Amino acid sequence: MLADVAHATKHEGPSTHGRMALFDIVRGFSVISMVLFHLCYDLRYIYGHPLAFFQPPFQDIWRASISWTFLFIAGCMCSFSRNGLRRSFKYLTVAAIVFATTTIVAVDTPISFGIIFCMGASTLIEHLLDRAGLAPKGYMAAFAFVVAFLLLLGVPHGYVGIGEATFTLPPWLYDHRALSFLGFPGPGFASGDYYPLLPFSLMYLAGAAAGRQWRQNGYPSWTYDICCPPLQLVGRHALPIYVLHQPILIGLLELMR
Repeated sequence: MLADVAHATKHEGPSTHGRMALFDIVRGFSVISMVLFHLCYDLRYIYGHPLAFFQPPFQDIWRASISWTFLFIAGCMCSFSRNGLRRSFKYLTVAAIVFATTTIVAVDTPISFGIIFCMGASTLIEHLLDRAGLAPKGYMAAFAFVVAFLLLLGVPHGYVGIGEATFTLPPWLYDHRALSFLGFPGPGFASGDYYPLLPFSLMYLAGAAAGRQWRQNGYPSWTYDICCPPLQLVGRHALPIYVLHQPILIGLLELMR
């Protein structure tokens, strides 16, 4: 949820209703980081400017710091959600619009199963687990999901494990594009922003497990009282910024050519 409504009740200090300022601030910082990342991406890969610093491993670490934060915070917000099914539908609808738009405009590789899709699908999974009484909860569950996430980080590339302890997955898993959404990209599959359910839904579920525990224990009052208006403003409007920032960046760069 790039722009979830972060309203809740304080469980420590005065019992008043307020907005979870900390989540807005963290999300706002990540949104600004995302915009700068995509500006660098556009300059280097679309307009051909040689940005020597913008390459692996720095590029990969920067990208991960943004997307992993989005997914974890989104999961944390599940405990505040009133209607997970509606929220899931909203994000999956936006993901479909992004796919259609990037396919038609074709400035870069179309976005198939990007981070908005991952958030929508993960929200649906968490909602169904909650309905079944199986919603993840607790710090141990969160830790287990993070470990699983790291172990399965290589699934889209054909392996599982970390470092030297890796194992190749059966090639037949990647024979059909129909499994691309799950993390097994088929022949010819390409996406400008690829966040399949394996492994990325696991980071979302880690946030959901931790968030439910934090909500039960009570968030400290400072998480509501902390203040950084610019970042909070950006954090509250993260989804429209995500949708609009690339067209705006491309437009500005075109004007500057």
